[in-house]
Parts: sequence; C-alpha cells; structure tokens
Amino acid sequence: MDPAEERRNSKSQKDHINMQSYLSDSKYGIPRRCPCGGRIIDEVRRKDDYDTLPGKRFFTCKNYEADGLHYRQPWVIGVQEEIERLTKRVEEAEEVMLGASNLGRQLDRLEEQVINSSVST
Repeated sequence: MDPAEERRNSKSQKDHINMQSYLSDSKYGIPRRCPCGGRIIDEVRRKDDYDTLPGKRFFTCKNYEADGLHYRQPWVIGVQEEIERLTKRVEEAEEVMLGASNLGRQLDRLEEQVINSSVST
C-alpha cells in the first residue's frame, strides 16, 4: 500500500472512531436531533420483528444505519436519564429559592440594625 494512501486511510479511520466516541458521549436523556442532522422518531418494534422483546420502544434517527453514527436509544433509558436530569434541575432550583428566602431574612435583619443604629445615634 502506498504510504500516502495508508495515511489517508488511517486518518479516515481515526475520524470515524472519534465520531463514534462523540456520539456515545452525547447519548444522555431524550435525543432531540441525531448528529447526522436527521430527526428522531419514536420507534416501536412490531411483533413480527425477530426480537425477544416485541413492542420495545426506541428513540431512533430517521436515517438510522447500524454503523454506530446514528442514534438508536432504548426509550426507557432515555426517559430515565431525562427524569434524572430534570430532578437535578428541580433540586438546584429549590436550593436557589431557599437561598433567596434566607437572603431576604438577612436583608430584613440588616435593615432593622440600620434603623436601630440611626435611632440610637
């Protein structure tokens, strides 16, 4: 094999491997779009498909091919990760609201101290 062709081949293999790793890193929650630009459809396996779990649901890229560069994520996993993400956001919002409440009480106390110190002088 020609060295230049070998370099091109190894570069394309490296790009393919990098794309697969980017794709696997991005598979959290409910996917909105596939990295190929295709839209995500809600796929349900039919009973006539060879599968041990007929009726299993997936979030699947409309252009799905089994090359590892398109999304096909089990529905249960996507929904579970989305619930975990939303739960974390709610907990963070509760912390912010609690902090705002505490800050309001501290401001009230400081205003009282300023009023008391101006009255006593």
